Amino acid sequence: MALTQANILIIDDNKQILESVDLFLSRHFSYIETCSSTNNLNFLLSNNNYDIILLDMNLTPGKHSGNEGLYWLKEILKQDSEAIIILITAFGKVELAVEGIKLGAFDFILKPWDNQKLLTTIKAGVKLRKSQREVSNLKNQNTVLNELIEQNNQVIQGVSKEIKEVDQLIKKVAVTDANVLVLGENGTGKEVVARQIHKNSNRSKQIFMSVDLSALPESLFESELFGHISGAFTDAKSDKIGKIEAAQKGTLFLDEIGNLPMQLQSKLLTVLQTKTIYRLGSTKPIQVNFRLICATNKPIKELIKKELFREDLLFRINTVEINLPALRERKNDIPTFTKHFLQSFARKYGKKDLKIDEKAQKKLNDYSWPGNIRELKHSIERAVILSSKSIIATSDFTFTKLKEQNVNNEELNLVELEKMAIRKAIVEAKGNMSKAAEFLGVSRTTLYFKISKYEIQ
Repeated sequence: MALTQANILIIDDNKQILESVDLFLSRHFSYIETCSSTNNLNFLLSNNNYDIILLDMNLTPGKHSGNEGLYWLKEILKQDSEAIIILITAFGKVELAVEGIKLGAFDFILKPWDNQKLLTTIKAGVKLRKSQREVSNLKNQNTVLNELIEQNNQVIQGVSKEIKEVDQLIKKVAVTDANVLVLGENGTGKEVVARQIHKNSNRSKQIFMSVDLSALPESLFESELFGHISGAFTDAKSDKIGKIEAAQKGTLFLDEIGNLPMQLQSKLLTVLQTKTIYRLGSTKPIQVNFRLICATNKPIKELIKKELFREDLLFRINTVEINLPALRERKNDIPTFTKHFLQSFARKYGKKDLKIDEKAQKKLNDYSWPGNIRELKHSIERAVILSSKSIIATSDFTFTKLKEQNVNNEELNLVELEKMAIRKAIVEAKGNMSKAAEFLGVSRTTLYFKISKYEIQ
């Protein structure tokens, strides 16, 4: 039988007990260390990383109060607040062991113990320790990723009235723990807003767990969000924590919440109400503490009317609602974004002193940007890569040309331009909606929404 990989420390002043437990546990776990005196306990704790610590509550012959065990329990937790400590106590000291659990012990074992009970308790502790490490690794990875994201995607302060109102709302809501729903078309910067809220919140030092629900196959939704235990389904070879559990004490960002299936909307609602989750295949409740931010480009109220989204869930997730305006609705910000992206990509591709001429800037200002900031960013990156001169001209930007239609000046507004762009893209894509969405720089979901909204045949 393969040994379970775990480092276990046994602390007891009775050497016979130490030898007995060492002999038994060595048949099941990879590394066992024993300690019969507290004289070198600090040294052992400082120089080793133990998965499980078995701690006797009376470590000096003749003393039976259990206070020594409580003292060392506190000392160990000072060094490692997530240490898995199993107390060893006599039957008459159960109340003292319960006090130890209140202080942070994982569990307790009564003397004389049943070996199977001891083994089961330790294995449960090893599973918890593994989960703790997974969460810790996720947090460390998240910290590094966040630093890279902040370096490469600095928040650009717009000058338009619309975006300044959004900025003020972000500052007000960030310092609270209120659930936030961010609405806006693809490419408007919904995740940037979510990260800004997290960065300015009391949870800023904790994890920002971003989950793109539109990118998850429906069969994996539940496992990804809630986690699973070994054997929960065919491919579940080991326990796995879900994204909700991994967001513990931090911020959970559910992007494209409108894609969440109805049966999981019910489960998410229960999580928000009870602050408790269950991994797939498990009946053990796990308490969770996170701040929720959701985003979508879908018309949520329309989904509710079509019974595709729960109204009670909407009430839960949008304590505060932030509507991000499309780039065409805040054209004053286009020069600001243009300058930022131009400088950023000039540095990235080693092209110094790049500038954009006035006509090219006017062309950017006049374009409707159906793909919003993301489309502008990609357009400027392409222009920087392909330009062979120090000044970027109008010829360096190419957009979909619309067929001239019989539209008078009164009808020539942004809505009509959008309609024409959509019809043109569908014709160019020969009816392939995925390609048409790609031509327009929007998601297929947004394209279908626009077609329905404008009643395009």
